[in-house]
Amino acid sequence: MARHRTRTLALSMVTLAVGGVALAETPVSAASLPKGHDVSSHQKNVDWRKARAKGAEFVYVKATESTDYRNPHFGQQYNGARDAGIIRGAYHFALPDKSSGKAQAAYFVRNGGAWSADGWTLPPALDIEYNPYDKKHKCYSMSKAKMVGWIKSFSGEVKRLTGRRPVIYTTAHWWNTCTGGSGAFAADHALWVARYNSADAGALPGGWSYWTIWQYDNGGSLPGDQNLFNGSASQLKRFARGT
Repeated sequence: MARHRTRTLALSMVTLAVGGVALAETPVSAASLPKGHDVSSHQKNVDWRKARAKGAEFVYVKATESTDYRNPHFGQQYNGARDAGIIRGAYHFALPDKSSGKAQAAYFVRNGGAWSADGWTLPPALDIEYNPYDKKHKCYSMSKAKMVGWIKSFSGEVKRLTGRRPVIYTTAHWWNTCTGGSGAFAADHALWVARYNSADAGALPGGWSYWTIWQYDNGGSLPGDQNLFNGSASQLKRFARGT
């Protein structure tokens, strides 16, 4: 999600219809869905009143990366969004080759990744995608089985500490390449799928039959990346509450 991350993936040119909304090049048919975005330190101090006026209903804020990075703008972004009446949540950028899933989950929860059933806090999210620091080892030099084990470890610790399974942010290409399209495990987690145009995604990642959040562009009217929620505004509230 940060600007240093590789986004363009060579995938089959397939349009996927999920819940009546197509993951097409431009989300025209999804115009009525709740609008959201995600931000990191690249956006610095965000004008949240302006974002709300432009239609933002939810946002994910980067909190941490590995076990040694905290977003220096997290407080202004996370608390500022809530003060402006925007449902917000925190996400962690995974570096599975640096430390265990359990260790990164604990670091994340301690540094912004907690959850409350207040209706304003989205479940914690795991951002897992191709290695931005070593293009020769895009899957972090891990086998598919070890990658699935790492994600399960992260998920289990987040669940233990917060009471919620993390949302998983990924692309179909990364998930299927680096986990082998893990099936039953994925179904326990809400999917936040990154898909920008017909050249960089096709079917959903293996194991999911629908998406919960769709990141459809890395620029637009809202700060950061542009997202949609696959449901109504009241369903978004229920998703935040965990009901």
